[in-house]
Amino acid sequence: MDQVIDNPEQSRFELALPAGTAIIAYRVEGERIVLIHTEVPQALSGQGVGSRLAKGAFELIRTSGRKVVARCEFIRGWLVKHPEYNDIIDG
Repeated sequence: MDQVIDNPEQSRFELALPAGTAIIAYRVEGERIVLIHTEVPQALSGQGVGSRLAKGAFELIRTSGRKVVARCEFIRGWLVKHPEYNDIIDG
C-alpha cells in the first residue's frame, strides 16, 4: 500500500489507500504513454494524493524508457511545478 503501481490490464496507474484508490488513466501509443485522466477519491481530495500519484507514475514511466504526452489537465498543472520531468515529455 502507498506505492504507485502500473495496472496495464486496466490502462492506469494506481495508488491504493485505505480511503480508496487514486488513478491516472492512460493509453499507449508506441513508445509514448498518453495520460488522459486523473481521479482521486473525494475523501482524499486536498491531501496531496494526486501529486504523490503523479510523481510515482512519472518515476515508473522514466524507468520504462517511455515518453509522456500529458492530455490530463491535472497532470499539465503538476508538470509546471515539476520541471525535473521535462526530459520525458513528448508533446
